Amino acid sequence: MQNNTRKHRIINIALQLLEKQIKVRPYSSTSSAQTRDYLRLQLEQLEREVFMVLYLDNQHRLISSDVTALGTIRETWVYPREIVKESLAFNAAAVIFAHNHPSGVSEPSQADHSITNKLKEALSLIDVKVLDHFVVGHGELVSFTERGWL
Repeated sequence: MQNNTRKHRIINIALQLLEKQIKVRPYSSTSSAQTRDYLRLQLEQLEREVFMVLYLDNQHRLISSDVTALGTIRETWVYPREIVKESLAFNAAAVIFAHNHPSGVSEPSQADHSITNKLKEALSLIDVKVLDHFVVGHGELVSFTERGWL
């Protein structure tokens, strides 16, 4: 138990340092390594599946990050209407999606592909670009953009 508490404390310190770095130098999605680190720290150790959206401005700087859906150990339900609404509220020009697989396997499912396409379609109607969708497993991350799916 003590080892677990120490591990959580270290993760919290790492998150605080990363958030300070983002605030000092505006986060830009062109920093792929920083995005990956941030998402792994946020999502990798969670026991339930969550869906997160990073809302970005015209220069791809972070406006806000938001967990838009909390799920179970196997799935989460994402509603395009809610993400469109939040994109408008933040006046976002672009977004990055991310979610975790509590199983530890980061390979995207058919449902992951389907929701990404639905979201991309819905957001294109309001001129919000989908830059990437990351699936976070244990120790690895899959990028839809790097795989040529976006």
